[in-house]
This record gives sequence, structure tokens and C-alpha cells, in this order.
Amino acid sequence: MSFVSLPRSNISIEFDDVGLLERMTTFTLSTIPSCVFLFINGTILFTLRSKSVFRDTCRYILLFNLLIADTAQLAVCQVLFLLSVCRITLTYPVCGMLTVFANITNVISPLTLMVMSLERCVAVCLPLRHAMIVTIRNTRLAIIAVWTLSSLHNIFRVILLLDFPFEDLDSLQMRDLCSEITMLLGSRSKMYDNAFTGFLFVSAAIVIISSYVGVIMAARSASTGKASALKARNTLVLHLVQLCLSLSSTIYNPMLIALIKIVQTVVFLRLHKFLYVLIILFPKCLSSLIYGLRDHTIRPILLSHLDCQLKHKAVAVSG
Repeated sequence: MSFVSLPRSNISIEFDDVGLLERMTTFTLSTIPSCVFLFINGTILFTLRSKSVFRDTCRYILLFNLLIADTAQLAVCQVLFLLSVCRITLTYPVCGMLTVFANITNVISPLTLMVMSLERCVAVCLPLRHAMIVTIRNTRLAIIAVWTLSSLHNIFRVILLLDFPFEDLDSLQMRDLCSEITMLLGSRSKMYDNAFTGFLFVSAAIVIISSYVGVIMAARSASTGKASALKARNTLVLHLVQLCLSLSSTIYNPMLIALIKIVQTVVFLRLHKFLYVLIILFPKCLSSLIYGLRDHTIRPILLSHLDCQLKHKAVAVSG
């Protein structure tokens, strides 16, 4: 009997070692890109606050708000992913706070893209009234409205969550890993979340596409500058791409729910890690980077700041 139990013990240890090695590899391959792009996002945010031309221009103020939301969501999503990789469970209150914060930033992104698209449409279609309509004050009011709507949405989600009979639980410690799926407790929470997400992205798509059509129609008129209209059209296409990237994060959880029903557990765990990098990590990273490098005003200052910071770190390491 001892002969039989020994190989089983060795097999068990081998599986544990493979699991540990796989978790460490996943931890490294997801954390390094996240840290790199968080550093780049931080540099872009610093760039947008370093010059008065950025602080006093409405579209750069809106871009700053978008990057704040995307950077915060990337950080929270990475924390939740690493907790799942390390198989660390949280209490319901802690998990609830993390998922609420992630959801606030997730809603802010498409709402800000809607405002940015409308701003570009006004700039091309109503160039003489643009300065009167798109002011610093109106831009700040729009940002306050975006954060207020997102906060109200999450307050309603919390109210629905409080209907769950937590007092019947033996402990507030969660049995499952923390995620937005596990915090959708009850059918009403799931129905509301799906309905709001669908309404949000359909509305954002309609606004961006309508703005694009308006810019195309304005470009055909003789009174509108062709170069300005072309630039605005390309910007709106970028906003539509950014909306699709934001939408990818909303299909992540339903995709996982569908996969867990049709594939084995081991395969699901590996697909979960791959899909996180593909659907959550890279879209959030690429969106801000493409925008920062595409803008001719931001790009030289951004590259200068990145170069200075990298040289500073290299000197610090060598010293």
C-alpha cells in the first residue's frame, strides 16, 4: 500500500507545483504590462496638467477625465484579477466596495466618450457658436453630470444588493472569488445591470454615430473646412473604437458564464486568464496610448516626459 500511495503523493505535489508555476507566470505576465501602461497613463495625465493649453482646452479636460476613469478601472481590475489568480477570497463588504468602484469608472468611460463626440460635432457643424457652447464651465458641468449619473447608477445597484438576506449567512466571508458576477446577488440585480449596460452602450453608439454622420454632412458643405472635418471624422472613428473597447469589458463576465458551462474546469481557468489579458488588460491600455500618440499637441510633450522619467530612473538605478 505504501508503494501505491507514494506515486499518488508525488503526482499531487507535481500538480501543485505546476499550478504554482502557472499562477506565478500569469501573475508576472499580467502585472508587468499593467504597471507599464499605468506608468504611461500616469505620464499622460501629468502631461495634461503640465501645460495651460491642456488645462484650458475643453477636449483635453474631457480626455483627462476619460484617462482618470480608465486608469482607475485598470488598477482595480488588475487587483481583482490577481486576487483570483492567488485564490484569495474577500468579505462581501470589501468585494462590494471594489466592484462598485470598478463599475463607476466603467460607466464613466462611455459617458465621457459621448460628451467628447458631441464636442467634436459642435466644433465642425457649429464652428461660429463652438466657443459659446463648449466653455470651460459647461465642460466641468458635463463632467459633474457624468460622475453623478454613474454614482446614482451604483447607488441603485447597492440598494438592490441590500435586499439580499445577508443575515441568513453564517459569515460575511465569501466562498467564491470576488468579481462583479459574484456580487450580482438576486435576479433583480442581474436584470437591472444587464438593462442599464445595454441602454448605456446603445445610447453611446447612437450619439457617436449621429455625430459622425453630422460631421460627414457638414464636410460636404462649402462653409466647413475640409481639413477640420476630416480630423473630426477620424477622431469620432477613434471614439467609436474606444467605445467598442469599453464594450469588450462588459461581455467579459457573460462570456465566462457561458464558457464555464461547456468546458472543463482546468480549461476554463486557463481561458479565464487569457481572456482577461485579451479583453480587459490590452483594450484599456491601448485606448489611452493610441489617443496620446495620435494627438500632435500631446505627442511631443508626452514623449519628452517619458524620456526624462526613464532617464531619471536609469540614473537612480545605476547610482
